[in-house]
Amino acid sequence: MSNRKIVHVIGTGTIGEPLIGLLCDYKDQLGIDEISFNKNTALRSDRSKVLSLLKRGAHLAVNENKVDDFKNLGMEPKLESKDAISRSTAVIDCTPSGIGHKNKELFYRKFSNSVKGFMAQGSEDGFGLKYARNINDSVIKEDENSQFIQIVSCNTHNIACITKTLAIDDFGPENLLEGRFVCVRRANDTSQSTGYIASPSVGSHSDDIFGSHHAKDASELFATLGYKLNLFSSAMKINSQYMHVLWFALKTKEPTSRNEVIDKLEANKLVSITTKDMTSTVFSFGRDHGHFGRILNQTVVVEQSIHVKNNHEIYGFCFTPQDGNSILSSISAAEKFLYPHSYEDKVSCLDELFFDEI
Repeated sequence: MSNRKIVHVIGTGTIGEPLIGLLCDYKDQLGIDEISFNKNTALRSDRSKVLSLLKRGAHLAVNENKVDDFKNLGMEPKLESKDAISRSTAVIDCTPSGIGHKNKELFYRKFSNSVKGFMAQGSEDGFGLKYARNINDSVIKEDENSQFIQIVSCNTHNIACITKTLAIDDFGPENLLEGRFVCVRRANDTSQSTGYIASPSVGSHSDDIFGSHHAKDASELFATLGYKLNLFSSAMKINSQYMHVLWFALKTKEPTSRNEVIDKLEANKLVSITTKDMTSTVFSFGRDHGHFGRILNQTVVVEQSIHVKNNHEIYGFCFTPQDGNSILSSISAAEKFLYPHSYEDKVSCLDELFFDEI
């Protein structure tokens, strides 16, 4: 296998497109020799973003029977899809729900001897080891058990970050007596033309122990560290396109205060604090100041919503930077495959993109 460090991204949607752009813009600092991406269908409406990514330095890969379709629309492929996978060091799958699993069976297992690691996104439950940046970095090792990684969903990032920062850090997992969450989800992304709803819609509790999948996913994420946490979540969807909102209630064994909670949040570089109380204003800040309009922090906590009751119960609201936090974890996991002993130094170049305050 070549010693060149090549990262290949499959999919150019709400996660794939900004991920490719970020990899290109920080290519040298991240120690990456080449970034390539796969596009499945040649669409005139997608040409502008494909040409923009090519201009940034990424290389386009398409299926061999679709080369002429792309060329006819002015997009010049450089690689064939299967070859692009086989020559890569790390592959990040950002395709719609279910496609990652299909790609794993059709392609990824076939090239597992030449590619160091494969990552898929939050929708691909069971794809591999669950991972989120700064939560369980230690579980990605240089062995076959870590070759397939599932980057957990954006809301799972948020739940895990809040839980670890406020209840587990300093005292260990036994300090968390219970964690309760309500995920108020936006209907669809601003880039999506389908999936919007006319009014709020409540979800169901599909799991007897955890409620919605969010707490279940967070529990399984912490389980990779040997933690068994008492978590439960509910979810609903509202008629907005901006950001998810998370309500949290943590009960801890050790006493705390509101000032201590604020101090812990401010000490975590992946947490942003805001006094803004509307998703639109936080979203607008990310659009104006974030890379590709994204907020890469794992959560944005509303300062005035923080409340501590009886010295042991922590309540509050926070916003989920949807695709931003999973982009950070995708890059972190890829860098750990590229540079297993120095990846922390490499990904530190992205620290300048975090916001202490929004």
